[in-house]
Amino acid sequence: MNKRIRLFDTANVLLMGIVVCSMLFPFIHMAAVSISSSEYVLGNKISLWPKGINFDAYTAVFKDNRIWVGYKNTILYVVLGTSLSLLFTTMGAYTLSRRNLILGKTFMLIVVFTMLFSGGMIPTYLVVRNYGLLNTIWAMVIPGLVSSYYMIIMRTFFQGMPRELEESGKIDGLSDFGILIRIVLPLAKPVMLTISLFYAVGIWGNYFSALIYLRDESLFPLQVMIRNIVMIGQVGEMVQSTAVGGKSVVLESLKYAVILVGTLPILLVYPFIQKHFVSGAMIGSVKG
Repeated sequence: MNKRIRLFDTANVLLMGIVVCSMLFPFIHMAAVSISSSEYVLGNKISLWPKGINFDAYTAVFKDNRIWVGYKNTILYVVLGTSLSLLFTTMGAYTLSRRNLILGKTFMLIVVFTMLFSGGMIPTYLVVRNYGLLNTIWAMVIPGLVSSYYMIIMRTFFQGMPRELEESGKIDGLSDFGILIRIVLPLAKPVMLTISLFYAVGIWGNYFSALIYLRDESLFPLQVMIRNIVMIGQVGEMVQSTAVGGKSVVLESLKYAVILVGTLPILLVYPFIQKHFVSGAMIGSVKG
């Protein structure tokens, strides 16, 4: 029996090692290419270790004003969108979790219906246009404000909380809103941080909405700026950049540097909420 357990653990470790390596390889390769000399990059001689280290690509990226405009807009969209999404998701989930809610099952069916069917891109665009949201920051926030899936997850968490806590709050004279603020939300920190992370990652990587709803380049998020820079690669193999003192910057290095600059910040957020993320991911698990 012990041999089987050790064999199973060994197989798990090997499998997870393969998965981790397959996920890390693209990032390591991009980092190596982005700081390698042009002759090695053009010769396709870079795999996991940089050669002829230089930081011309990053110098060009950080001196490009589009990157900073994109960062500013993306941070604004993430902070504003995540805050409002979490607020409305929490209110909706708490309301749907009440057993005495009138027509509660009907409202729940309506929420589930939106997960299975949607109006499509053109009707959604027409709604956004008719409300005057085109080419505004609200076009990046309001259309995807609430996720039915996340609302159901949070509703499940609220339903699993002991009713005795709410009853004690009512005895102390708290209203439903007071119970939510003083009792429920402090206990719901894991699920709230987990869903906040999901919302933030979704907004950070959202470029499709910007392509549809935004026309002013000063409102473009970072991902659209990255897309515009990466698509330069269709023009030629090298680009002359006056931002780095007249030196030539290989487009392959430039593209990878831009991608890493746009990806790493949101990845660095995860370690700070990992503990809460694990707790939130256990929602619905069997507890003894």
